Amino acid sequence: MPAMLPYWRLSGYYFFYFAFIGAFSPYFTLYLQSLAFSAADIAILMSLMQVMRVVAPNLWGMLADRIGVRMPIVRISAAASLAGFAAFFQTTSFGGIFAAMAVMAFFWSAALPLVESLTFGHLAGQTSRYGSIRLWGSVGFIVAVLGIGHALTWLPVDSQLWMTAMLLGGIFVFSLSVPEAPTPPHHHGTPGLRAVLARAEVRALLGGCFFMSAAHGALYVFYSIFLVDAGYSKALVGWMWTLGVVAEIGVFMLMPRLTARFSLRLILLVAYACAVARFLMIGWGVASIAVLAVAQMLHGATFGAYHAASIGAINRWFPGRLQARGQALYGSISFGAGGMLGGLLSGYTWDAIGPAWTYTIASLFALMGLWVVWRGWPASPNGGRNEETLDA
Repeated sequence: MPAMLPYWRLSGYYFFYFAFIGAFSPYFTLYLQSLAFSAADIAILMSLMQVMRVVAPNLWGMLADRIGVRMPIVRISAAASLAGFAAFFQTTSFGGIFAAMAVMAFFWSAALPLVESLTFGHLAGQTSRYGSIRLWGSVGFIVAVLGIGHALTWLPVDSQLWMTAMLLGGIFVFSLSVPEAPTPPHHHGTPGLRAVLARAEVRALLGGCFFMSAAHGALYVFYSIFLVDAGYSKALVGWMWTLGVVAEIGVFMLMPRLTARFSLRLILLVAYACAVARFLMIGWGVASIAVLAVAQMLHGATFGAYHAASIGAINRWFPGRLQARGQALYGSISFGAGGMLGGLLSGYTWDAIGPAWTYTIASLFALMGLWVVWRGWPASPNGGRNEETLDA
């Protein structure tokens, strides 16, 4: 019911969760570079975030399904990921950072699929309000990426560690305040996981998501390094990340209108087409701030529209008690396996063939995702709003 929706507690959790990403993803690679790690070393270390997204969400999702609650797992994961991150203050060796990253990533990756499932549980029949909650995550990302970007213009690069740790602490605090949502009842008519995965459109979406995340691998690992090496300041790097997330917020706000007029399939196809263009623009247009700015604005489509449409479809196709498993599969296949492939591959191509061709490969990944969704997900006969759109 609307009166029972813990809007601000959920929004606060998303704020700190994505603020951590805004602090960690753009700037931790610069910290690793300052330790004289190679591009391949940086890619291996950062890929651990994706490796754990392949394994951990499914394990935690099955545990949540078995015990029937999600928030205790979310709270444990928040505390354990903070403990893992604290080890970064104690070591600068590759082995030490590798171990700390593995621990942090294993627990940190457990949370979001469960929170996404829990959020939809609280929303009940108001799923179109998801975007207004999720956009606070984008706001958190902006605050962190801008604040830390400007701070690093006069603070040493390793100062980001304590700032990022504070954001992990915020995740833990809000995890204590978010209430459990009623677990969807199990109905005998609910299809099993194997039956859901047998549907062509489900396989097409998950396959397309794999390629979309692979396309973003070079962006998340090397974008900040790419701009700094091209002569841009760390503050400008923060503003470029912010521009993309501002576009993302705009799309989240528009999603109820978009899903009322267009099918999720069409929204996704447009997002994939934008990704093809975006990564070519980044790779070959780094000398032009205008080209980079337009490419970052396309983040509204390549992540905002793509993510909202994808989880909307997952929420509908994985009903009842399958919701947590569906969100875990989405995270594992896309951000996990796909992100791992894209990040690791970019680490080896970055020095071998150069950044421009690395981003060209990213564009090809997006093109492959477009083809998979276009061929594998049958179009609605009326071409408009259909049974796969979000609830109004």
